[in-house]
Amino acid sequence: MTSRETIITQEMIQEYQRRGYTTEELLPKTSEKRNMDKKNFFTLWMGNLHNIPNYASAGGFLVLGIAPFNIMLALVLGAILAGLVLALNGRASAKYGIPFSMRLRATYGDKGAKLPGALRGIVVAIAWFALQTFTGSQALLILVAKLWPGVMNIGGGASFLGLSVPGWIMFILFWLANLWIGLSGGEFLNKFNTILTILIYVLFIGMGIWGFVVGGGFGPIMSYAVENAAAAPKTTFGYLLIMNAVLAFWAAPTVSVGDFAQHATSDEAQFKGQILGLVVGYIVFAFTSMFIFIGSAIHYGVAQWDVLGVINSWDSLPAAVLASLILLLITVNSNAVANIIPAAYQLVALFPQKINYRSGVIIASILAVVIMPWKLMENPDSIYTFLNAIGAILGPVTGVMLYQYYGIDKQEIDLDQLYFETGQPSKYRGTNVKAYIATLVGLIVSLSGMFIPALSLFTELSWFSGFIVAGFVYAILSMNQKETI
Repeated sequence: MTSRETIITQEMIQEYQRRGYTTEELLPKTSEKRNMDKKNFFTLWMGNLHNIPNYASAGGFLVLGIAPFNIMLALVLGAILAGLVLALNGRASAKYGIPFSMRLRATYGDKGAKLPGALRGIVVAIAWFALQTFTGSQALLILVAKLWPGVMNIGGGASFLGLSVPGWIMFILFWLANLWIGLSGGEFLNKFNTILTILIYVLFIGMGIWGFVVGGGFGPIMSYAVENAAAAPKTTFGYLLIMNAVLAFWAAPTVSVGDFAQHATSDEAQFKGQILGLVVGYIVFAFTSMFIFIGSAIHYGVAQWDVLGVINSWDSLPAAVLASLILLLITVNSNAVANIIPAAYQLVALFPQKINYRSGVIIASILAVVIMPWKLMENPDSIYTFLNAIGAILGPVTGVMLYQYYGIDKQEIDLDQLYFETGQPSKYRGTNVKAYIATLVGLIVSLSGMFIPALSLFTELSWFSGFIVAGFVYAILSMNQKETI
């Protein structure tokens, strides 16, 4: 039951390459390539946490009628749980140096890994990448409009495929910036994350202090209630609702965390670093999100649940420009870490003979334009629907992966069998039918409320229901030895 790092030798790498694993992204990492320490993991997700959609979801909890203090506490509780699940699922990759795609193979079999891998690495990652790119481009448009108001007149009000000409210009520019960061690779991102973390805390703590002051202090902010808000859910359900949203937000990185944990200098580095990073980050996020939104609503007399709208209300042009620039950097970082890198790795895993990391980044970026993310944001409820869908899809996958590694494998993976040669017998060959059945049952349960109103609770808590049901079903099915076909 140990998580001590397994030494990967060059002889092992050469043997796996001889067996046909010639793509660098699929091979286990040797010690010299495990260069992410506790500090790197602590800062890894900071950009992904403090982003525009996450602030939008926090503002939405106020609209649901939930009290500010309850929102803050539930956000931190959700972060503790999300950090623990994230770190637990990263442990196998930290020990063996294997990427997410090979972790899936160890759970679902080599053929079975393709579908859950595609769901996380292509469907969810590209959808998130597209959404983040669009919201970032809107921040860029606001920034440019403040400095050059005439930009809004370009195109004379014409639109193409539902997006204005200025919107298209900013979307393409921001898309190119994301593409460049994605192509730069992990070493550059480690340095970028360290610098960005400082800027994040300067910006959002500063905005939080501003909201606290203009909102009249702790008392008025904590007692604030949104006019015409929905009837607040019961306290316990409200907590679970917010915690589920946090877990659903982190569902994609939680599943594919192996793509980063494989570079960990030790399991302790990724385990403590990720948990502390999320908990500290969410403590700051809990205070800043409430202070910013409520303070702004009290000060301006208009409730805005969009952090870009708050920034755009400021009278100080330099402050608005600086805040917008940092938000743009945050969004680029978030896109690279949580979306474009996993998408590229999964495309490599699906088509190892035809696609490498760089071409995977390019393909994923092009697909992000094709799906027209601005259409997704036309409905204000879309972000919640999107998060619930992600929770429903990936919660079951996480439950099955964790039970496989801790309940069945007892934290031991046979690398020689995992990197099997064509024609060689292996327990990882084929499809793990039991894992598939458990995942499917979890998915059906977590989506059941969309079709049967009496079961709406399962869909409102999609990550919890999918994760728990899939893990439980897999445990029942696995009372006998795992079989693959």
